[in-house]
This record gives sequence, C-alpha cells and structure tokens, in this order.
Amino acid sequence: MRSIREGLAGFRRAPLLGSLSITSIGLSLLIIGLFALSAHNVDRALSDVEERVEVVGYLIEDAGEDRVRIARQEIAGYPEVDEVRYVSKVEALFDASRPASLELTFNEGFRDPDHVAAVAERLSTYEFIDDVRYGQGWVEKIFALRRLAGGGALILGGAFAGVAVLLIVTAVRMAILARSEEIEIMQTVGATEGYIQRPFLVEGLVTGLLGGGLALGLTRIGYVLITRSFLPLEWLPDLWIVGGIGAAGLLGMIAAGYAVRRELGKSYAL
Repeated sequence: MRSIREGLAGFRRAPLLGSLSITSIGLSLLIIGLFALSAHNVDRALSDVEERVEVVGYLIEDAGEDRVRIARQEIAGYPEVDEVRYVSKVEALFDASRPASLELTFNEGFRDPDHVAAVAERLSTYEFIDDVRYGQGWVEKIFALRRLAGGGALILGGAFAGVAVLLIVTAVRMAILARSEEIEIMQTVGATEGYIQRPFLVEGLVTGLLGGGLALGLTRIGYVLITRSFLPLEWLPDLWIVGGIGAAGLLGMIAAGYAVRRELGKSYAL
C-alpha cells in the first residue's frame, strides 16, 4: 500500500512532468493504434473476400435427383466444406442460362489454394459432374495477398512498436531523472533498493496505463473522423484494446525499473 500511495503521490508532486510523460507515451502509442486500426480493417476486408471462395460443379443433363441428393449429403460431410447449395435448372435459367450445379462454400481455415483444389478434384470424380470451376488463379492471388499483408503488418508493427518502446523509456527516464535527489536522500537514510524502486514502478505502471488510455482515445477520434468522412471502418477488437493498454502499462513499469536501477548504480559509483 505504501508503494501505491507513494507512486501516485509522484503525480501530485510533479503534475506537469507527469502530464508530459503521459502525453509523450500517448502520442508514441497513437502511431501503433492507427496502424493497428488499418491492419485490422485490411485483414477484415481480405477475410470477407476469402469467405466468397467457392467451388462450382456443373451437372450433366440427366444427373438424377436421387444421385445428386446423396452426393450433396456426402459432400457436405467433407471437413473443408461449410455448405453445399443445389442450383436447379429453373434457378440457373435466371443466371445467364447456366446448367444446374452444386455450389460449395468452405469452412474457415480451408480456403487456401491447396484445400480448394483438393475439393474441386474430388468433386470432379462424381460421374454426374460435367465441369468444375473455382477460379484457381483468383484463389491463389487472394491467399498470396493475405500472406503479404500479414507479413507487412508484422514488420511495420514491430518497427512502430520498437520506436514506441524507445520513446516510452525516454519519457519515463526523464521523469525519474528529475527526482534523482529524492533517490539519493532515500539511499542516504538507508532505504533498500526494493523500497526505493517500488513506488517508481507503480508510477511507471500508472503512467503507461494513462498513456495507453490517451492513445486509445486519440485512435478512437481518428476512427470516427475517417468513418464519417471517408469510408466505414471496423473498430478494434476488445482483446486488442485490453492487450494494448496492458502492454503500455507493463512497458511503463519496465522503463521505470530500468531508469531507477541506472540512478542507483550512479549513486553507488559516486
């Protein structure tokens, strides 16, 4: 409890410095917030396109209703297949005069080119299937684009995170450097390292959490402005939000611990 009280008291003793640290952390994390918002919406857009992947098997003229019904039940049991829709000749007449067909949609995790091609090949083995189509080149391009977007997001996200970590460490360390005399006094009266560090760790944690909350609020403002002015976006998942703010608090605490240990080491050297 003492550590918590002392840690929070640090904001009262130096409100301007604490505000500057929170603002610095918030602005540094805003970059990650906006990037995460962009990456999430790109991923959702590609997922929506990927969900449309399907295999269409066109039936011969005399396929026979019983054979088609039995085949539909069998195909629906494939682990890759989500749904098998039968398009009758009557329905097909209203769709560019296509023949009757079976249209297969896929479960999540089975929409890659290999699984789609495997299902298309199995479908073609039925004797009443005249032709099978699924746009192989289109499926391969979508899957390649999804992998490229994921890899790019990982690289850019890591770079932004690295910059944010450096800014957070710098902001928290500057706040602690301004209180180096306080640390020296506590050492002079015989306070242990743990006793000295704990309040600063609490202060770093709270600073990181508040900075993360500020970044979240600014990201939300950006999200609202973009959605109202340009194009509708999907807001970040709750897990991302909780994880991001928690990570900001953890980084603030780690940065505070690092800075305090540096100061303690300087004092011992003197």
